Amino acid sequence: MKRKLRMGMVGGGLGAFIGSIHRMAATMDGQVELVCGAFSSTSEKSKASGEALYLPPDRVYDNFEEMIIKEKALPEGERMDFVSVVTPNFMHHAPTKMALENGFPVVCDKPLAYTLEEAQEIRDLVHSSGLPFCITYNYTGYPMVKQARDMIKEGKIGKIRKVIVEYPQGWLNDRLEDTGQKQASWRTDPTKAGIANCMGDIGTHAANLAEYVTGLEITEMCADLTSFVGGRELEDDGNTLLHFNNGAKGILHASQISVGEENNLHLRVYGETGGLTWDQLEPNTLTYKTPDTVSLLRTAVGPISGSASLHTRTPAGHPEGYIEAFANVYLNFLNTLRSYLAGEEPDERFLDFPSVDEGVRGMAFIKTVVAAGKSDQKWYPYEKY
Repeated sequence: MKRKLRMGMVGGGLGAFIGSIHRMAATMDGQVELVCGAFSSTSEKSKASGEALYLPPDRVYDNFEEMIIKEKALPEGERMDFVSVVTPNFMHHAPTKMALENGFPVVCDKPLAYTLEEAQEIRDLVHSSGLPFCITYNYTGYPMVKQARDMIKEGKIGKIRKVIVEYPQGWLNDRLEDTGQKQASWRTDPTKAGIANCMGDIGTHAANLAEYVTGLEITEMCADLTSFVGGRELEDDGNTLLHFNNGAKGILHASQISVGEENNLHLRVYGETGGLTWDQLEPNTLTYKTPDTVSLLRTAVGPISGSASLHTRTPAGHPEGYIEAFANVYLNFLNTLRSYLAGEEPDERFLDFPSVDEGVRGMAFIKTVVAAGKSDQKWYPYEKY
């Protein structure tokens, strides 16, 4: 298929943070063009966003229902190839479901849905249709995250004993939602965010990163969730102890009231013979420790794993960050989508992107951690999904 893939977008209009991130990531490798969208909950805002993005007026829709119906009616050579859903959590399920039911592959921002039950319905649709689907747990796209995963697979640190993953931010240390700030307003509103704020927004990233790198699964947890800011219904801080399916123990904390912290996602994994440390604020570096040595592995420097090399975009010394990692998730999905559209088997290397199953597991994490935080039971089993 020697053409660009055509993307439609639901949400992500003017002033939306994650919509612009998706557009930058999707188009970074020159494989995608945005051809249509329903960018807002109002017709006026959607049209204004479409105009700002230089789309023809007839491809800017009042709502996602209209977009999917009219795009499906277009000739195959004109209609969108896939849909990116970048709305707040409560609006993930309906457009995703309708897109899948009408034969359109989907990239959905995390978390997958408003409830676990909605996520399970989406999963069943993806599995029954066979359509490519991606959930954007974008931190899995960093080359040194893939390097850490590959080293663990190769036994470089032995059997894993302990996993510590931290995600502190400080941006919600006061009632920012009262100022009309859009991102704060919907994330702290249970009618839009769901049953969790901090754990749904960044806690799921931390859990996904821990499981992706280690290849393990969390089986049960002990959780303490708090809303420190007065009048806030949903939690803004969470601390959990974890048990993994190989017997390893873990700690996960996520916070939005850690004053002075920016986006300090940090992972440490310790095995019987070594340990690995990765920090999102210094993403080109992976620290590898044994009882006798400390080594720094750097993106594009020296021998690194095949998947780390595949997802490295620039020569050594040129920092690769958030957008590039996001683009790596898109790149693998897009290559898989090209194979699907051509009726070919996808290259296994490009199947390395978060799927609908990770999305459902993320929703199970949210349901479990909230239930565990309310329970007097010390160890709370992972929600069935």
